[in-house]
Amino acid sequence: MATTSGTKAATKKPTRRKKAAIFAASDAELLSFYKEMLRIRRFEEKAGQMYGMGLIGGFCHLYIGQEAVVVGVQTALKDGDAVISGYREHGHMLAAGIDPKAIMAELTGRSGGVSKGKGGSMHMFDVEKGFYGGHGIVGAQVSLGTGLGFAAKYKGTDNLSVAYFGDGAANQGQVYESFNMAELWKLPVIYLIENNQYAMGTAVKRASSEVELYRRGESFRIPGKQVDGMDVLAVRAAMDDAVRHVREGNGPIILEMKTYRYRGHSMSDPAKYRSKDEVKKVRSDRDPIERVKDMLLEKKIMTEESLKALDKELKATVMDAANFAQECPEPDASELYTDILA
Repeated sequence: MATTSGTKAATKKPTRRKKAAIFAASDAELLSFYKEMLRIRRFEEKAGQMYGMGLIGGFCHLYIGQEAVVVGVQTALKDGDAVISGYREHGHMLAAGIDPKAIMAELTGRSGGVSKGKGGSMHMFDVEKGFYGGHGIVGAQVSLGTGLGFAAKYKGTDNLSVAYFGDGAANQGQVYESFNMAELWKLPVIYLIENNQYAMGTAVKRASSEVELYRRGESFRIPGKQVDGMDVLAVRAAMDDAVRHVREGNGPIILEMKTYRYRGHSMSDPAKYRSKDEVKKVRSDRDPIERVKDMLLEKKIMTEESLKALDKELKATVMDAANFAQECPEPDASELYTDILA
C-alpha cells in the first residue's frame, strides 16, 4: 500500500504547472498580433540577408521563431513600464514601437541608428520607448531590470519592469542575487525567460540540473508559470495574470516561455547540435505565425488574398528600412565620445 501511495504522489503534477488560460482576443486584436509577428519575422529575415551581404558587422542574433513571446508580452504593458533584454533584442524593439528604420540603421552602424550607430545588433537603447537596452553580457540585464523595478517602486508609481533573458542566462549567479532582492523588497518585476531550448548551442537538459526553469524562484518564494511561447494568446493571458500580480504589490513573478529559434544562435552558428528534421517539425507543427493565420482564415477575418497583400505591405516597410540604413552616412568622428560614460 505504501509503495502504491508513494508512486501516485511521485507522478502527480504540481498545481503550478496548470496551463495558462487563452486570451480571448477580438478580431482586431488577433489581426494586430498576426501583423506584428509577421513584421518582426520579415524584418529579421531581411537583417539576415543584409548580414550575408556584409552590410552588418559583428554579431547578429535573429529572433525568428520566437515572435509570439514578445508580441504577447508587449501588448500587455502600458506606457511607463520598462523593458530590458539581452542581445537577441531586435524583435523586442520592434514590438516596443521603435522605428524599424532606426533599428536597421543601427544594425548597419549608421548615424541614423537608434543608438547613433554605436550599439550595433547587441546594444541598442531607447529610453523614450521604455526600452533600456540589449545587453551582450549574459544575464547582466536581469540585475539592471531588477533595478528598474526598484526605481518604479521608489518613485511611487504603478509601473513595472520586464527583464527578458534566456535559458542560458538562467544559470548565471547574478540572476539569483536579483531574485532574492526582488522578493525581499517586493519589487514590481516580471522575469521573462525565453527558453528556446539550446542557449548558445547546448540543450537545456545538458546544462541545467533543473530543466523546469519557471521553478527557479521557488527557494526565494517567487511564483512561476510555464507557458507555451509558440502561442501568442497563451502568452498574452499569462502576461495579463503576471501584470496584475505585480501591480497589486505582490512582488516579482517568473514566466518561462517554451519557445524555439529556427536559426542558429547567431549568424555565424551552423546549428549542427540539432537535426534539420527537428527544426522542420517545429516549423510545420507549432509555428506561431501560421497558428494565428489559420485562425484568421477560419474566422473569416481575412482571406488568402488579403493576407498576401498584408505580407507585401510589410515587406515593403522592411525594404524601406533597409534602404534607409544603406543610404545613411556613417557616424562622424566627432561622435566618438558623445553619450559615453567615462
